Amino acid sequence: MNLSDFEKTNYSGLYISKASHPIFGKKYIARFQFERKRYVKVLGYTKKDNLTKKSALDLMNIFKESIVVKKEEEISKQVSINTDSPNNEALAKIIEENEQLIEILGDYKKLDPQVLNEGIQKIYDLEELKKYQIELIKLQNFLESQNKRMIIIFEGRDASGKGGAIRRITRYMNNKHYRIVALGKPTDTQKNQWFFQRYIEHFPTGGEIVLFDRSWYNRAMVEPIFGFCTQEEHEIFMEDVVNFEQDLVRQGMILIKLYFSVSKEEQKRRFDRRIEDPLRQWKFSEVDMQAQDLWDEFSEKKYEMLRRTTSRSAPWHIVRSDDKHKARLEAMKVILNSVDYDGRNYSLDYEPNEEVNISVQRELLQMRKSKNY
Repeated sequence: MNLSDFEKTNYSGLYISKASHPIFGKKYIARFQFERKRYVKVLGYTKKDNLTKKSALDLMNIFKESIVVKKEEEISKQVSINTDSPNNEALAKIIEENEQLIEILGDYKKLDPQVLNEGIQKIYDLEELKKYQIELIKLQNFLESQNKRMIIIFEGRDASGKGGAIRRITRYMNNKHYRIVALGKPTDTQKNQWFFQRYIEHFPTGGEIVLFDRSWYNRAMVEPIFGFCTQEEHEIFMEDVVNFEQDLVRQGMILIKLYFSVSKEEQKRRFDRRIEDPLRQWKFSEVDMQAQDLWDEFSEKKYEMLRRTTSRSAPWHIVRSDDKHKARLEAMKVILNSVDYDGRNYSLDYEPNEEVNISVQRELLQMRKSKNY
């Protein structure tokens, strides 16, 4: 059997013949390696056996399972024979662990290995976040007891991970004392109001946290690029916003500004996934379609915004978000480090990961060299 006569399918180990037999149709074969041994088996034909790619995959999985079971039986038999062998205990332990894993994972062979790997990694990631989510609950309780107000701004390009970070941060919080605000287009009435007015309407009361999924900084990046404001309106905002935020902080508001910085390549990968995945297609918008083409324009506005609107009282915290888990963890650290709350668990690591939690100065320096972020 010449492998050059076959082509790969999108399932690992499953091949289909390039040529079609006039009577039998195309031939499906399984070809894979297990325990350093190669296995090849003819699964059947598309016409003769009415094989589809799905049914051929099922046959291949049955074949693989028979080989695995046979191998396990051989190992078990060998262990029982070599009762006096010093390796017996180690082999028995391996078999026991293997059985335990199969019991936990179930029929894992039907899953895409990448999906399985991602799922397992998520479990470890979620467990790591829980320690910091407990601290966020303590922080929330402290704000409530002290009647303090907190605003957390989440900014960044489309698909930079803002929404996912907000969901992880608020996952276990008391929903009576926090709100997530994601404003749409302004109404005709709001267009004729003071620009900050429609955001002020959603500001927190005592003991409350408000998380803005995009904020008044729309006027610094999105609005001027898409022509939703005039150049004069943009410039007025850039001149006024620092004083506006300083007034908020002076009046007791805890203001945290997070900018999620995603690379151009990672943004494209996430857009492609949104287009292909039915569960994520709703996230993809007309604005997203233009984000890659307008990358440089967004970079210029981002650079100007970070340079002109960071201040001692309300600094920007840059979070590199190509790795979503690390970005979420660093965002939690920034929030927790903003308040000296009661009952802090000092055994946790609150130090910023300098590869993810980037200073404004470092981000601006990097952007002068490259517009990739």
